[in-house]
Amino acid sequence: MVAASTFYFDSNPEKEGDAEVMTGIKMAYFNHFGSLAIGSFIIAVIQFIRFIFEYVSEQAVKASGDNGAVKLIACIGDCILRCIEKIGDYINRAAYSYMAVTGDNFCTSAWNGFLLNLSYGLEFAWANTLATLFIFLGKLFIVVINCFTLLFFMKIRHDTEEVTSVGGPLTICAIASYFTANLFLGLLDEAVLALLTCYSIDRGINDGEAKFGPPTFHDGVQKMPTGPEKKGDKYEKVTEMV
Repeated sequence: MVAASTFYFDSNPEKEGDAEVMTGIKMAYFNHFGSLAIGSFIIAVIQFIRFIFEYVSEQAVKASGDNGAVKLIACIGDCILRCIEKIGDYINRAAYSYMAVTGDNFCTSAWNGFLLNLSYGLEFAWANTLATLFIFLGKLFIVVINCFTLLFFMKIRHDTEEVTSVGGPLTICAIASYFTANLFLGLLDEAVLALLTCYSIDRGINDGEAKFGPPTFHDGVQKMPTGPEKKGDKYEKVTEMV
């Protein structure tokens, strides 16, 4: 996220800037190690509560003799806890992306990132949806290509004749390819959120007009649904906040 942020603010419509990866490492492990720990701790606490609730609800259902009302209460409780977990993850990501730009602490970044998402909700949703779609297609493409490559070389080396079924090797290849692709392509999702945060802050401090960002970024955002062009209530709050 820091690398994407430094790349954005070091760029303008005429030139592309540089991404400072080492600055991101310094911020993550020296300046904001505690903030990262707080975000992880929040998610861990929520997941622990969910685990305890699932265990207790399962025991309650068994003790009630599979009573329908008890099952309904357990289902509603699990749904609420899942929603809280999603909200916590959302706030964490918003906090980290804002922190990557401003260097504020976790609580301040969480609140300001949340306000920023509210003010530019349509643009954030549109970009995240496109990013999720392309990342999924990328994972699928990598898995399919690797499996076909494995099958091709197995046929060339006549390895298909030495195994009872090619399903086993292909399954292992697909699983390994998916986890590897998920590890690397998952970084793109964070980069998209960081760039959208930079774009929103850029507009907030320049009266609704983005001054920074590479030329390709400006070409892309022109095709996105536009947010508030004039200073409405939410826009004024973001501008004052920044």
